[in-house]
Order: sequence, then structure tokens, then C-alpha cells
Amino acid sequence: MTELTDRPAAAHADAAFDADDLPSSPATTPHFAEVVQSRMSRRTVLQGGMLAAAGFLTTSLVDTPAAQAAPGAKGRPAVPPSTGLLGFTPIPPGYGDEVVVPEGYSAVPFIPWGTPLQPSGPRFVPGTPDLIGTGNTAAEQEQQVGMHHDGMHFFPLGERKQASRHGLLVVNHEYTDEYYLHTGTFTELTPEQYTPDMVRKSQAAHGVGVYEVRANRHGSWRLMPSKLNRRITANTPMTFSGPAAGSPLLVTGAPADGTNPVGTMNNCAHGYTPWGTYLTCEENFNGYFRVDAGAYTASQQALNSRYGVGGDRFNWATQDDRFVVTAARPNEPNRFGWVVEIDPFAASSTPVKRTALGRMKHEGAYIHVADNGHVVAYMGDDQVNEYAYKFVSARPWRTMVLAGQSPLDEGTLYVGRFNDDGSGAWLPLVHGTGPLTTANGFADQGDVLVRTRQAADALGATRMDRPEWTAVDERTGMVYLTLTNNTSSSKVVNAANPRKPNPWGQIIRWEERGGDHTSTSFQWDLFLLAGPGGGADGSTVDTEDAFGSPDGLWVDPDSRVWIQTDGRQPAAANNQMLAAAPTPLTSPARPDVRRFLTGVIGCEVTGVITTPDQRTMFINLQHPGEDGGSTWPQDDGLATPRSATVVIVKDDGGVIGT
Repeated sequence: MTELTDRPAAAHADAAFDADDLPSSPATTPHFAEVVQSRMSRRTVLQGGMLAAAGFLTTSLVDTPAAQAAPGAKGRPAVPPSTGLLGFTPIPPGYGDEVVVPEGYSAVPFIPWGTPLQPSGPRFVPGTPDLIGTGNTAAEQEQQVGMHHDGMHFFPLGERKQASRHGLLVVNHEYTDEYYLHTGTFTELTPEQYTPDMVRKSQAAHGVGVYEVRANRHGSWRLMPSKLNRRITANTPMTFSGPAAGSPLLVTGAPADGTNPVGTMNNCAHGYTPWGTYLTCEENFNGYFRVDAGAYTASQQALNSRYGVGGDRFNWATQDDRFVVTAARPNEPNRFGWVVEIDPFAASSTPVKRTALGRMKHEGAYIHVADNGHVVAYMGDDQVNEYAYKFVSARPWRTMVLAGQSPLDEGTLYVGRFNDDGSGAWLPLVHGTGPLTTANGFADQGDVLVRTRQAADALGATRMDRPEWTAVDERTGMVYLTLTNNTSSSKVVNAANPRKPNPWGQIIRWEERGGDHTSTSFQWDLFLLAGPGGGADGSTVDTEDAFGSPDGLWVDPDSRVWIQTDGRQPAAANNQMLAAAPTPLTSPARPDVRRFLTGVIGCEVTGVITTPDQRTMFINLQHPGEDGGSTWPQDDGLATPRSATVVIVKDDGGVIGT
């Protein structure tokens, strides 16, 4: 997730400066910090503050033909090795304007913002500082790689060795730095300067890109001319499915049937399914709207206040009435905040917003296949004092797909409660269950899902510190969740998971009861407390491995936990990526954590995946130079900083991380 502000210079270090991180939850249930603090006082604290928990084991049943893209690794050992998983020499913190990786590795920028989708397409042209709105047009941006690369996945397009040399790289493009987009330099813009084409260009730089890529014989990668290459933007026609499709709360414009949303935006993390599709997740949608006076009824006001709607931070409302909330058109914000399913192998397919997964500031939707064949989606709602969720399909996914039904349209959405004794429960967000009744203002299941946050409030879920990326270790079934930080002055309890305050964040993990990911109970524990290291500020990492603001997260097939950061770092270092090798749960030793990559000035390190053979890694650097000072990647000698993917290989051709 990237924090957004009203100022060009983003104040990442302090959520108090970030409108998207100001709490909107009125809940009075115990904050997760209280739970952690209570638990730490009741349980044996192992070395470095780690807490032990009994282990449960599971294996995945995924063996789909979806081009080796499905989650799961059937038949792998149940417990990861405790030593030898990380073979690289860690690097020091970074402060320069270059990407640094360990000795024996190479890192090369790839498909930066503005790269043409086809060889005949428009080349990137930066704006001119004295001529606002120059550079590429909106129509040209629609034919180019988008801005601010974020979550992504690699879908192989071949068999055996070719599966790791040829595929579709599907990339989220979360948002834009408007000054670089329209002027090419770090120059503040005013709403009065915007033209219709500038707004359309910004909308075209948002969304998702599907890019066919192939490795050359010498190991470099290239973007292929392909009919599959396409952009999905804030103006792409879509459809709703699931229980909320057709809900009165989604009706707006014409035709007014509540099933025809237009566009996706603020696409942060992601997921991918065993049937070969990509999930993109809409996060900070709330800041794209201007709210006119008198636009709301009391119930609409309550709903939009709970999601923090308003601000017009990108000035779209100056030229596009769709982003002006009025009494005649109050529901456009409700059409965002969803998980959107995209078929990357069908360029003419229509993206679908899957409402059964709930409406929130979705950070991601990690899909795991349970032993009984049901798909489980783990999700975080990325704002301070919000919740962790999971969705469980109604039936095994193969059964549903063969019947022509989406496994993401029927099932149960749950919100998490983390108890102080290390136990946890998943609370069903089902109409008619507990307080989610018509008498309490929830008209039907569609209403519950549009108002997911309010429903979770009613159930008394555990408020948490910016729940971000989720990931599952497919060897062991362990689920991980990054909690970035919470420095808000509005925080109800100032003992943030478990610190007071919590500028650094942490990573938690849990095991579902009996290894059954469809279970409604679990055991949770702390994995790492980020910070300066050496025990400073409660951190459980060594000083040389210090990091803060964990955000991006992925567990590779060998159980390495890849941790990416976005925000304040110890000693004001650049953002970074680390790898951790989990120890057995009964071990008193800290996990082995090593810094693998440091980013450039002002960037976020985000998005991580490898090819199936684990010999090529793709990561993204988002918003280099967001506060000025960067010229990365200096593509074609241009000084305008450009978000890009980075291709990482081990020089000896080995597995990344060994």
C-alpha cells in the first residue's frame, strides 16, 4: 500500500499527515494492541520477544493445469528447514539512488511507466515543466505501461523450462504522482490547471496491465508484441457479481441496474486463482471523490463517513462528473473498494467485481486451496484500526467451476477476532446472524457486503494496525499478515501491537484449527516486531537487519518469507526488501532475517514473485522520487523518475535466496 496525501511530498513517516490513514472506525472493542500486550504478560516470552504456539500442519490439494500459476505445492515437506534456507550475504541499509542486491546477484529495470504495449505504440515523452499538461496524451497513455507498479503475478505460457522463460506478467498500477505525470518534474499543480485530457490521462495511468514477457537467451527479458497485452483502467467497463450485484446501494447513472460499474483504481496488492485468473484489489478509492453539499441522506452520510469518502486528491472531479457525489448520484463511491477478477488469457474479457469478498480498502486477496478443495481468500483492510478478513467458498472450487459458477460468488466472508490467550475466531458476516439483521439496519446480504466495515464493527472484530498483505506458506499452512504501523493521534489504545506508539509495525502469523483453512478458529502469534533492532522499541530483529513499515509479503515455495517495506525506516534509510527463514514454532531462536535489496530515493518496494523455477524474481519500485531527489531508472537518459519492475537473477543461475 502507498500512503496518499494532499501534498506532493508524501509524509510517509506519520499517519497523522495521511488522510487515508486517519481512523474512521467508531468501534469500542479491544484494540489488537491491547490483545498483544495482555498476551505478552501471560505467556512465556522467548528470546527477542517471540511467542510460541503449537503447530498444525496442512498441505495443498492444488494441481491445476492453470499454467503452473495456481497457489499450492502438493507433496512438499510439512516443515521448512530451520537452517540453510538463506544463502546470500545480507547488504547494508541503502541511501542512494540505485537498486542494490547482494553480491552474486543482478538487478535490471524493466517495463517502466510509459513503455509502449506494442512496438508501434507511442513512446514515453515526459512533460515539460513550463508547459503543464504536455508529454504523452491520455490516448497515448492508454497504450502504455501504467504508473506506480504494485502487486503482480507471473502466469507461465509454456511447459517445463519454457514455463520460466515466457509468460504473462500482470501488474497493478496503483495511483499517480500528478506532478511527474503532467510536468515531468517535481512541480505542484492546482485544480484550476486541470484539463479534461489531464484527468483522462491520470485515469489511464491507473489500473492494471497485462504484459506478455519472454527471457532472451542471455537471460534478459523483453516485452513481446502480443494481442494479450492490454490496459485495464479507471474507464474500463466492468460488471458486478455476487450477493451485492444489483443492490440499491450500487445503483447510479444509466442504465441504473447496479451491475455495470466503470473502471478500477488505486489497485494495490493482488491475488491469483487456481483456475488461472488474476485478482486486483481496490484500496484508497475514497480520496477520488468530491462531495457536494447536501449530497447525502443520514444513512448515506454514515456509510461514506465510515469509508472516509471525499477529498478529490487527484482532481478528477474537476473534469469528470462521475467523481462528484451529489444528491442525484450518491452511490458512485460504493462501486469501488472491491476485489476485481481479470482473465489475463482473454484480452476481450470483461473484469468482474466479486462482491462476496466484501467492500473495504482491500490490500490484497491471497487465495489458498483448503484440503477439502474450497478456496480461501485472506485479506486486510489497510487503514488504522481496521480488520483482517477471510472468505471461504461454498463448495470445492473445481465443482463450482465445472458447474459454471464462480467460487468467488458463493461462500462466507468472515472477520477476525484475536483473543488475548493466543486463540482466535472468524466471525461470519452473514445477514440474519447475530446483530446483522433487518431490525439493526442491514437490509439483506448485499447490504452487509456494501457496508462491510459497519458489519464488522457490529460483530466486535479486533481492530488492528493497518492490516496489509497476507500470504500463506504452502508447505505448512501458516498464514502471515503485515501490520505496517499506527502513529495516529486518534488511536483508541496507544499500545500498538504491542507498542505505544507503533511507528515500525510488525508481522503476525496464525494456524487454522487442525490445519483446516475453512475452520472458524485459529491460533495466532507474533512473527516479527519491526524497528531499529537489538530490542530497541521492542523490535525482535537484530540491529543489522533493522526495518520498519512492513507492507508487501510473499512466501516462496521453499518457505522463505519475503518482506517489503513502505514508509519510515530506521536511520532514515531507503525502503527495502528482506528475507526471513522461519524457525520451528517451538524453537527459542529468532527467525533468520537478512536484507536482500534496497530501493532508490523516495520509492516503495512492492510486488514480488518468481518464475516457477525460482531463478528469476520480479519486484516493483513504486513512486521513485516521490518527495523529489530521484532520477531512477534513467531510462534513455531521461531524468523523470519512473516506477518500474526490476528483474533479479542470481549470476550463477541458481535459485533466488540461496
